Amino acid sequence: MLVGIDHVQLACPPGGEPAGVAFYAGVLGLTHVPKPEPLAARGGCWFRGDGVELHLGVEDDFRPARKAHPALVAADLDALAAALDAAGHPVRWSDELPGTRRFYVDDPFGNRLEVIGRYA
Repeated sequence: MLVGIDHVQLACPPGGEPAGVAFYAGVLGLTHVPKPEPLAARGGCWFRGDGVELHLGVEDDFRPARKAHPALVAADLDALAAALDAAGHPVRWSDELPGTRRFYVDDPFGNRLEVIGRYA
């Protein structure tokens, strides 16, 4: 029986690690953690936060995930939206889910992320 999700992996193009670190650690505030050997030789990078683990894996024939996406929960949705906008990552607010404040944003590679306000 499943009890949770250990991590989510998104793809990035070869050489995308610096942009990934700048976005996921620098803008979203996750901690960049070292990948264990022998996985580090494959490239990519890992990030961790309070209840969140996200991995970026390098794909030679990379294409961004425009529909499939993780839904991340933010403690301060408005502050994160402002930080993303200021960093050049415009957010797209959605009111399609009654009772839920949320927006979509693309990472530097075009992968879609959903960000939801902390649940009451």
